[in-house]
Amino acid sequence: MANATMKFSSRQLLNRLYSIYQPLSRRQKRYLLIATDIFLFCVSIYLAFFLRFETVFPLWEISEYVWLIIILFAIKLLTFRLKGIYRPIIRYTDVEFLTNFVQAIFISSAISIVLAYLQGLWPIPRSILIIDAFLTLFLVIAVRLLIRWSLQNIIIYIQSHQTPERLIIYGAGAAGYQLVRALLNDPHYCPVAFVDDNSELHEQTLVRGLKVYPPKDLPKLWQQNKFDTVILAMPSIIQKKKLGIIENLQTLSIPVKTTPTLGEILSNKVAIQKIRNIDITELLEREEVAPNTKLLQMQVKDKVVLVTGAGGSIGSELCRQIALQQPKCLILYELNELALYSIDIELAEKFPSLQRHAYLGNITNEDYLKTILIRYQVETVYHAAAYKHVPLVEANAPRGIENNVLGTLIAARCAIDAEVKNFVLISTDKAVRPTNVMGASKRVAEMIIQAFAIQPEMITRFAIVRFGNVLNSSGSVVPRFRKLIAQGKPITVTHKEITRYFMSIPEAARLVMQAGAMAKGGEVFLLEMGEPVRIYDLAEKMIRLSGLIPGQDIDIEITGLRPGEKLYEELLIEGKNVKPTKHQKIYSAREHFWKWEILQPELEILLENARTNNLEALLVQLCRIVPEYQPKNSLIKAMAEAKSKSEIIPFS
Repeated sequence: MANATMKFSSRQLLNRLYSIYQPLSRRQKRYLLIATDIFLFCVSIYLAFFLRFETVFPLWEISEYVWLIIILFAIKLLTFRLKGIYRPIIRYTDVEFLTNFVQAIFISSAISIVLAYLQGLWPIPRSILIIDAFLTLFLVIAVRLLIRWSLQNIIIYIQSHQTPERLIIYGAGAAGYQLVRALLNDPHYCPVAFVDDNSELHEQTLVRGLKVYPPKDLPKLWQQNKFDTVILAMPSIIQKKKLGIIENLQTLSIPVKTTPTLGEILSNKVAIQKIRNIDITELLEREEVAPNTKLLQMQVKDKVVLVTGAGGSIGSELCRQIALQQPKCLILYELNELALYSIDIELAEKFPSLQRHAYLGNITNEDYLKTILIRYQVETVYHAAAYKHVPLVEANAPRGIENNVLGTLIAARCAIDAEVKNFVLISTDKAVRPTNVMGASKRVAEMIIQAFAIQPEMITRFAIVRFGNVLNSSGSVVPRFRKLIAQGKPITVTHKEITRYFMSIPEAARLVMQAGAMAKGGEVFLLEMGEPVRIYDLAEKMIRLSGLIPGQDIDIEITGLRPGEKLYEELLIEGKNVKPTKHQKIYSAREHFWKWEILQPELEILLENARTNNLEALLVQLCRIVPEYQPKNSLIKAMAEAKSKSEIIPFS
């Protein structure tokens, strides 16, 4: 009983010391270690005098050489520092550090002994220096090993009381080995085994006695409660193979996480032990489109660039991608103060040498925007400012028209007046045969750009980029699904058969930049999006990757299509006139539109209805300008068709 109490008390003491030591900064820990070494030097020199003079209290002898002892200590500390003794973190060091200690103490003692040979300058007995060297070596190494052992035992003690997450490492290669080595010192994780497809590794024992199992043994290990999570430790694996592994794991409803990609590790962005959730892009059956560096730089490098809607999902990523291509100056134009501040401070930290200016402003403020374009002689404009949330725009149609249609009209006119060379409108697949006000408003915005592009002697080169849903953007289903799963609430899907195209935010931003570089005027650029994804399937995958079972742990509820929502989206109004471009995954198309002399008076009617909040007249006029618009109210469509007299002039 006494032994148990003593053991418990010693652990409590160690735990208390660890709680004091752990919050200290690296510099504070280094100073603490230096102070410990000075104390050990004092003990060592005292014992050296004790053994040399055979006196229990050799204070008089020590006082005779006090200044020489101080110089000796300084030589030791300087040598230790030069040999990098204080750089490593003790609990992560291996026994290799012993070599450095031996060398440091040998060098410092050799210097002291050489000085001792200089008669009159260093009268301290040489035998004391030799004894002191051996004692210093023993004491310093012994204390280092004791500290290391104590820290490791404290971590084990904490682990035993915190129940760390037990991990299966999928991948017994170099990445898996390094991951396990890194996680062994982390109290939150406990690697228990490897899994690998390579049959030659099965049943082998790797680092710290961890065994390698075949993937078919995962269900048995899961049922035996051997682990909590599977970690994919294969940073260089191709997307197709990785997707296959993820799909196999989904059938078991096992929580799956992954390590950083090989590019992130090699670029020193993150360490391999930074475990994260599976990114949604890893669930899509398509490779992310690789960018063409030359096209990325064409309209950006050494140029003055302005981004409207710079604080939004696409706008902010555009700013990041533009900053990477070294523009002469980047101008951020945004209405939302917090969004503008966030992207501005981020760019300031990541790109300190980037010349940039942040402006708070509404895209409909024509004089203000034109002043900025002229002041900085802007060469390229990326127009990302828009209202894009379908239900909100449907319920606030006049405001959606003002922002998406009038905003684009004003931005384009300002660009023409300021003689901007390039103007790129960021559009959406919802503009194709729209069933909602948001999509129809973006189609009108496209028609404005198309009409301006063919104006005689037009200096500004206009282009349109159209793409599907952007993952993790402010309007994406993915963050919503993730939040509901974390809260244990049912996921809501509007229809079981609803499908959408998806791409990542960086991919979308790069598409905008590359497409703009290839524009000759008035084209609609499209990205090869692969196959559309069923939202219901996406929800199931996200639930299973969280280690839960759809319909059992998390329900998926069908709520019905929202006003203006389509079952599927398209990227083209017509399948004709689609042409390849310099980029193998980007295509261009020419689509019908109204010439400016026909479009202008129709726009004036539309915008006047928006200004006066005349909803019925606004929708009728919207149907008239965009004949393929199919509003929910069929009466509105019939009124527009009866009223329509103008002919749509196809582009030739």
